[in-house]
Amino acid sequence: MLDMTAAKQAVKNRFKSKKSLSHPPVDYEVLIIGAGIAGIGMACRLQQQKHKGRFGQKKPKQHQQNSTQRFVILEKRADLGGTWDLFTYPGIRSDSDALTFGYSFRPWLDHRMLAKGADIKRYVADTAREFAVTEHIRYQHEVQQLSWSSRHQQWTAMVKNHRSGEVFTLTANFVVGATGYYDYEQGYRPYFDQEAVFQGRIVHPQHWQNLNYQDKKVVIIGSGATAMTLLPALVDEAGEQCARHVTLLQRSPTYVASVAGDDYALDWLSGKFSPLSKEQAYTVLRARNVLMQQGIYRAAIFAPKVMKALLKQGVKKELKGSNVDVAHFVPDYNPWDERLCAVPDSDLFKALHSPRAQMVTDEIDQFTKTGIMLKSGKHLNADIIVTATGLQLQMLGGATVYIDGQAMDIGTRMTYKAVMIEGVPNMVALFGYTNASWTLKIDLACQYVVRLLGYMHKNRYQVALPQAKTDRAQAHIQPDTVMGALSAGYVQRAKDTLPKQGDRYPWYVTNNYLSDRVMLKYRKITDDWLHFSR
Repeated sequence: MLDMTAAKQAVKNRFKSKKSLSHPPVDYEVLIIGAGIAGIGMACRLQQQKHKGRFGQKKPKQHQQNSTQRFVILEKRADLGGTWDLFTYPGIRSDSDALTFGYSFRPWLDHRMLAKGADIKRYVADTAREFAVTEHIRYQHEVQQLSWSSRHQQWTAMVKNHRSGEVFTLTANFVVGATGYYDYEQGYRPYFDQEAVFQGRIVHPQHWQNLNYQDKKVVIIGSGATAMTLLPALVDEAGEQCARHVTLLQRSPTYVASVAGDDYALDWLSGKFSPLSKEQAYTVLRARNVLMQQGIYRAAIFAPKVMKALLKQGVKKELKGSNVDVAHFVPDYNPWDERLCAVPDSDLFKALHSPRAQMVTDEIDQFTKTGIMLKSGKHLNADIIVTATGLQLQMLGGATVYIDGQAMDIGTRMTYKAVMIEGVPNMVALFGYTNASWTLKIDLACQYVVRLLGYMHKNRYQVALPQAKTDRAQAHIQPDTVMGALSAGYVQRAKDTLPKQGDRYPWYVTNNYLSDRVMLKYRKITDDWLHFSR
């Protein structure tokens, strides 16, 4: 009898041994890559889940630890903030209103509409501290490779510690890519003919480091939000420095609209004689701004000629009394084929009324010793040339991805609900909106991830895998990427890098907050395309 008992125990031990070999314990349940807006938002949502017993709504207390959802944030840079830590050029700001740019779970109660970069970074850092996320961040840790093992049902990340130079691995059940969509090491920088002969300074805004432009002639090459932000900041006499003259040189016109720099509706809606608290007023005004953003975008899509006329009329009004041609702000394409540039309190247009600023629409022939020769024959004198020529896009901070030893080309896969990637298990890649505040979509996606993880825990699933082919239908890949149909150069250059859209739900990207809110917050986790296994 004892022998039989010993034999059974030996078999049981052998089974346990095999099980532990095939499913070794992981270092972390969730690995978050990036400590910017998306990474901090994701971590805060996990902390909220911890303190609500996975499914309640209780707000976490400060500095509590031992999360049921164990997670770590690996950040390549030396500080949090992502974009708002990287860019330091004069005037750096958000092009989305603060009420929708802030997290829904931590209202940004500020009357300033387009927040400054330093204020945004401070807000992100304060949020991380309040939700006890800071202690989970490992700075100067770069994820260089991600490898999925179907046998072990886990990810292995190859990580480089840039402080010590050590390269090591860690494992996780689930990976959240919160790295944004562009390369932090280098921006897009085209080569210009004869640029080596230029005797001044050439700088990309992504590498702006305390550049002295006092009393200098500056030419900014570009037509996006960065260029539109730089011009008024460089000629601002109230600033610490002031350029002698600034020229904004664009190859083609851009749509620009002025918005109010401040919004005091929050104060009067929650004022002395109002029944609403400040948080309630915030909810009302946030909803107002979301609807306004969506309304303007839909109007531009369905009535582009009307929107084009309205934008042109607005620019005419702004430029009245100046020598600036309105043609600089009337592109050939329709509104929202590329992003609209929003400027607060008409600061760009006010700067163009100054004799120290000008707008030029032309193409570059070559650089000279003293500036830029244009194809029209005009010469622009410059001491400093700023190449605000765009971004270089990449996925997952440049980390390579392998599935069972096979390299995965994410650019050939479709995006599932604009959150997960076809054929890639237990991974999400967080993307925000291109037609509204980036954070609106990030926040919805993070809530979806929490719901997904909760569903997997509840049902003891180890793997969630989006697959485009079902018994009833198969989705087909389309040329548009997860960034939508934007014709902007930085999106077109990355069309082979970013995940694609499909021709049907849930593989196409709507860029519609209202429908995304229903899809990501309220629809069932289970469907025909997301497959679970134990």
